[in-house]
Amino acid sequence: MSSAESTPRRADPVPVFAALGDRTRLSLLEKLSDGRPRSIARLSEGTTLTRQAVRKHLGVLEGAGLVSSARKGREHRYELRPESIDGVAEYLDDVRQQWANALQRLRAHVEG
Repeated sequence: MSSAESTPRRADPVPVFAALGDRTRLSLLEKLSDGRPRSIARLSEGTTLTRQAVRKHLGVLEGAGLVSSARKGREHRYELRPESIDGVAEYLDDVRQQWANALQRLRAHVEG
């Protein structure tokens, strides 16, 4: 069994990074970061965004697994899925460790 086969598969981070690459979506995540679900109307308050624009951005965030929605009465309420952020943090930690290891090998080669 190769090391790639023995390593658990992690969710693809690309959709998450793509979703995080927009200021409006980052702003929506900030509003949801307190753990309280909010409706589209509440999330659009204090912005120049239409509810339709907010809905579109929330759809991207939901597609990336960063938020989830549940219907409550006539509206959908959105909330942050913190475990998705944890997954991206783990990915970045792995990349950081790979770079640290590569730099350590380079240093050993140059100094050796």
